[in-house]
Amino acid sequence: MINNPVGGIIPPQPPIEPESDVYAVKSRLEWGEPAFTILDVRDRSTYNDGHIMGAMPMPMEELTDRAVTSLEKERDIYIYGRNEEQTAQAAQILRSVGFYHVCELKGGLAAWKAIGGPTEGIIESKSPAGADDYNIVSRMQNHLQNQPK
Repeated sequence: MINNPVGGIIPPQPPIEPESDVYAVKSRLEWGEPAFTILDVRDRSTYNDGHIMGAMPMPMEELTDRAVTSLEKERDIYIYGRNEEQTAQAAQILRSVGFYHVCELKGGLAAWKAIGGPTEGIIESKSPAGADDYNIVSRMQNHLQNQPK
């Protein structure tokens, strides 16, 4: 009996680092890499104003309860807050309750927007798209230029 029908087809992902820049997450999204979650731990109204597309809202005061009941402990989790301190605190909270694949997303939403990462939310929907948002050639060139060498 085969427990993993795609075993050998999709290679296992290497463990994520404790900290990462936004390029790593954007690369994983662009290439369709599986099995990771982006958490936004800012308050709900700030999240509603704008966040990384696909990020799940888990405000700090609800983080432990919601994460434990809704996320697999083996899942890769990228986390960001309103600043580096909140991000580090949230990552530590998750690690303390058994999540070992937690990565602090350095620079958070501002860094994500700076590299043209997709966003959504009330304020974000009123902002015009960036020059290369609809140009796949430009996006791919930007992606290749920003890959770690």
